Amino acid sequence: MKIRIATRKSELALWQAQHVADRLTALAQVLSVELVPLSTRGDEILDKSLQKIGGKGLFIKELEVAMQSGNADIAVHSMKDVPARMPEGFCIAAVLERANPADAFLSREGVAFVDLPPGATIGSSSLRRQAQLKAWRPDIGVKSLRGNVNTRLRKLADGEYDAIVLASAGLERLGLEAHITSEFSHDRMLPAAAQGVIGIECLARCQELREVLLLLEDPVSKFTTTAERAVAATLDANCQSPVASYAEVNDTVLTIDALVASPDGSKILRQRITGDVVDAELLGNQVANALLQLGAKELLVEHST
Repeated sequence: MKIRIATRKSELALWQAQHVADRLTALAQVLSVELVPLSTRGDEILDKSLQKIGGKGLFIKELEVAMQSGNADIAVHSMKDVPARMPEGFCIAAVLERANPADAFLSREGVAFVDLPPGATIGSSSLRRQAQLKAWRPDIGVKSLRGNVNTRLRKLADGEYDAIVLASAGLERLGLEAHITSEFSHDRMLPAAAQGVIGIECLARCQELREVLLLLEDPVSKFTTTAERAVAATLDANCQSPVASYAEVNDTVLTIDALVASPDGSKILRQRITGDVVDAELLGNQVANALLQLGAKELLVEHST
């Protein structure tokens, strides 16, 4: 079998695609793997917030078109960028072992978050991060931050921000972890659903291909990803909503934390549920419904208006 991988052109996206290519090449069923780098609207439009141009789904639309047109067989994604509800005809065929799920804090002078001066500016385009940062430090400002990882690091170095927040997994994959000042604990900064997970998307009808891709699946990552994405699906949240979820597996027990917040951090709803790992999706639905009973829908409606 020959497999062509549609990928974005950013350094991190190419690293992830090559990582999957290397894993596939090691399989006896795979004869060759080719990368098909593509530009996406999300990469091209950098002067507007993701909320205004359509959300993180813009990063994967062109990759799906390439699969539909027969120019690629699979696409590789950071699962935190993939909408909770897949478009008709597509599926996530496999998810790899989860890397570091934490959010990283990077400051220009190595200053700790708690020691930032009042009014300091932090760069982040994530409303999830903004809400949790503002809940902890209402006195700070959060300004939009777009571009690839190196672009964001350069903007920090150039003094456009006092600090920025990025996913630890991306920095570690690119060998840039030395830039991390500290990492937020999950109690302080709950991550995005499936943060740190690489997923492989393909056309749902390609059964033989799906069976090969399934050989790369990590079972623990499958359970946690399923639970976390179920939260977003039940809440009808998108990748830019102020929603977070994080699941852990201990033997046969899965524990999932989830929250919904107002963008300014003035109100945060948080719930935790524990249950059997085989009920991962159900547990995600249950914790989301618990949040809805607390008023999560009203918070999300406020955000979208």
